Parts: sequence; C-alpha cells; structure tokens
Amino acid sequence: MMRRPPLTAAALFFFACALPVGLRAQASAPAIEQVDFLRDVKPILESGCVHCHGPKEQEGDFRIDSKADAFKGNENGPGVTPGKPDESAIYTTIILPPDDDLVMPPKKGKQLSKLQTEVIKKWIADGANWPDGVVLVDTPRVFFMDHVLPLLKRGGPFNPSEMDTLRRWTAQGAVWPDGFVLSGGGDEGPKDDIDLIKKVRELIEKTSTEKSESDMKPYTGTISKTGVNYEMVVIPGGEFTMGSPETEKGHKPDESPQFKAKIDPFWMGKFEVTWDMYEPFMITDVPRNKDGSPQKINAEGDPVSIVSSPTTPYTEMSFGMGTTGYPAISMTEHAALKFCEWLSAQTGHYYRLPTEAEWEYACRAGTTTAYSFGDDASKLGEYAVFNADAYAKVGTKKPNPWGLYDMHGNVLEWCLDQYGPDAYKTRASGKTELNPFNKPKTIYPRVARGGSWYDLPEDCRSATRIFSDEAWKQTDPQLPKSIWYHTDAQWLGFRLVRPLKVPTAVEMHEIWNLGVKNDGGGAPAAASPAPGIEEEAK
Repeated sequence: MMRRPPLTAAALFFFACALPVGLRAQASAPAIEQVDFLRDVKPILESGCVHCHGPKEQEGDFRIDSKADAFKGNENGPGVTPGKPDESAIYTTIILPPDDDLVMPPKKGKQLSKLQTEVIKKWIADGANWPDGVVLVDTPRVFFMDHVLPLLKRGGPFNPSEMDTLRRWTAQGAVWPDGFVLSGGGDEGPKDDIDLIKKVRELIEKTSTEKSESDMKPYTGTISKTGVNYEMVVIPGGEFTMGSPETEKGHKPDESPQFKAKIDPFWMGKFEVTWDMYEPFMITDVPRNKDGSPQKINAEGDPVSIVSSPTTPYTEMSFGMGTTGYPAISMTEHAALKFCEWLSAQTGHYYRLPTEAEWEYACRAGTTTAYSFGDDASKLGEYAVFNADAYAKVGTKKPNPWGLYDMHGNVLEWCLDQYGPDAYKTRASGKTELNPFNKPKTIYPRVARGGSWYDLPEDCRSATRIFSDEAWKQTDPQLPKSIWYHTDAQWLGFRLVRPLKVPTAVEMHEIWNLGVKNDGGGAPAAASPAPGIEEEAK
C-alpha cells in the first residue's frame, strides 16, 4: 500500500478552508464519524450562540462562552450533560420547531442546519470534550444567500475580506441550501466547446507539420502568454512488455499478468510540468464561473482566452514547498487536461496526458527491470526523489535512458486511464495490444504513475500503478467542492504528451474533458483499444 502523508504544518493553515465534518457529510448525509471541538463545534457555537449568550448578553440567564458556564446551564437544567444530548439544553433548544418560542437561534430563517445540529449532538454524545482554557468569542455568522452566493456568482480573485468571509463560512459548517444549484454563466458569447476546439485544431494543423516518425525531433516550446519554455523529448514507437513478473520485489497483483503492447511514437515532457508553466494558467485576474469559464469574454477573443481555467483557490497551493522550478501539484485530472488544452491553443501542438501504457513504455525506455536503471533499489537515490521530507526541483537526479527526468519519484503523474485492478487480464491473450487504453467511465479511480517524494522504493518502480481516491479532495480549497483541486494530494502532478498523429476535433474535445465525464469519452489519438477494454472500468 502506498504511503500517504499526514497534513503538513503548511497545510494546517487550511483550518479555515478545511471541510468541517458537517460539510463532508452534506452530499449524501452519512453518519458523522468523528467530531473535533476546535474545528467543528467551536465555530458553530461562536457564530450561532455567543452573541446572545456571552459576555455582553445572557439571554435566559445562560452563558455559553466558557466551558464551566456552558455545562452549568441555568435554573432549568444543564447546558451540556456529557454523553446525553437529550439532556443538554445546548442541543435540545436548537432542534425545536422554527415556530417554537424557545428555539435557538430565535430569528426566523436563521436556525442551524440539520448537519450543524448533528455535529453538536455527536460532540455531546461522544463526551463533550472541551479543551481546557478555550473561550468562545462572538463571531459574525455567514449566511450562504446573503454573503457567499454573490461571491461565488462573481468568481475570483477574492480580496482578503472576501476570503475571510469564505473561510468563516466553511468553518461554520458551509451550510448550503438543500436543492440549490449554482448555475454557470449566461448563454451569450463563445464557450469552451466543440466549436472552440475546431478553431484550436485549425491552428494545430497549420503548426504541427511532422508527418512521420522520421520527422520527429526534440524541441523546446514556449508558452506565448508567459514566455516560459518547456522541453519535449522524442519517444520512438515500439513494443514492450507491460506489467511486472511476480518475482519482482514489490510486485502487486494489479501489475500482472504481463502482456505485449505496441506503442506509436510521441513526444513527452522532459520534465514534469512545473509551477512556472502551470501557475499562470491556474491564477488569473479573470472572474470565472464555477466551471472555470470566464464570465465575460469578447466574442472575438482568441481561443486561449476562452479555455476554462481553475477558479481561484483559497490558499497558496504549493503549501510553501517551493514554486520556481518545482513540479506543480494537487491538481485534479480535469485541471491537468485543461492545462493541456490551454497550452495547445497557444502553441499549435496537441498536448494531453499519457495513457498508462505510454507512460510505462517511456519510463522503462527499453528496459525490463524494476527500474529504468536496473533492479538494485539501493541506486534509486541517484535517479529519484523519494521517501523524503519534501519534493525537489525537476531534473535534480539522473535521467532514464531516453532522457526523461523524475519518472521515478518526485511527484506522481496523472495518466488518462480508468484504473482497473484486473485490467491486464483481458489483454494477456498472447496477442500484441496496439496502444492500450482503458477508457474512463467514472471519475474515480483513475491512474497515476511513478511514485512520489513521499513514497518508498517499491512504489517508484516502472510497473507500479496507483489509483485516485476521493480522499485526495477531502480538504478542498473551494466550496462547493472544486473540479480543479486535489488539495490533499501534495505529491501529485503530471507530464505532457504530444502524439504524432493529430486527432479529430471531436476526439480532442472528448479527451480534454475526460476529467469531469462519468460516461467515458473518446480514446486518445493513435489509440486502438483492444476488445473488452471498455468493460474493465468498474
């Protein structure tokens, strides 16, 4: 099992943006498993109760800002009886009908949500732990319709006061009205749709003049909007054995049975995508809808200005671990694919993520050993950043035989495929598979490869397969949960691929939107999925 880090000190800054227990339960209302007083209970009591039951006012002769006063209650009984919510006034008064004279908070329409009351109930039932010395303070309550909706409709970037409002809303439980859906922008103006992709493809057809493998050369590309350069390496077409033998140290069942695969030629990023490349795509001064589309756009705008980009995060996404020269991290697969679209619209080359087969083929670089340098894990430190305290700048270790850096370690790298634990079984027919690709049908799990700065040697092997998980999004920097960020995956990045064959506009559109589709999408250019592959994604 791949190791995963606890929240770092930098990530603890996230306390105000972290999803409270109540919100984590909001989508499907499962039973609340754990409640933390400081994170989950304190913000609710401070915003919903202290104003009328604190130092300035003590309605009903009841004060709640200190543990002693809150537990004591008033002449009618205790405020909190540990282990007994039904004998605790703090709980029994907040679940009264809205028209009851004793309901708290008393203002009509301002009562606590069902999930907030369940948090209080769970806290009391679990023993009502209140850390010594903690005193509650009166904190303005944030209401979705009054304070949050206008910000979400407008989109980022947000000023410090607005960010504070959003943080307080999340801390107070991020109450979202039942059934409310935040709509996107209007129907006017150009969109990030198939018509836009047709324009992008026209540029690609004019710019990408290579017709055969013999035309392919390594090159340095430039992002026109920023002037940042990136390097692409030629990966020759060929055959290889995908997966690992059971005798390989660290072998896992999902890496077998091995099978033969034939891969068409492509270019691959010499390095992982860095913050220098990615941050100008992620952080813009354009107000955006929650789907990342610009709210206002000139009908004559160039395609790159219309491509959907991430909405502004509520925190610094490198978590203080480094930006210049460091790999970009914590993006969803959708964000990585949209970056590819954004880059393609500027450069005239079609970029996407690699398929799982392309990635392993490039990583192995003609080798059949556990690592691209052999089987001796003691040499891994020469080629990979792993089992470390933090990740490193790209290219600090030795490259593999094809000149690719950090294929082992540093950050995990997204692939296009749906993860299937038995995906290799249908391919082990003795026939050579042409450009294998497990077409996604669900958002989770998807494949990531290569191991990371936090992982052990066996998780950095050429054959190791890692699958995405919703837990990577648990501490989401936006609410409702963003389609752009996997904030808890601080070891996750990606690398560019450019296939020789230019796909159709429909194929481009499908691939660049695979990260948000649950119904499949198209195969990548030059891919010819083997029969039965579609049935592997469960």
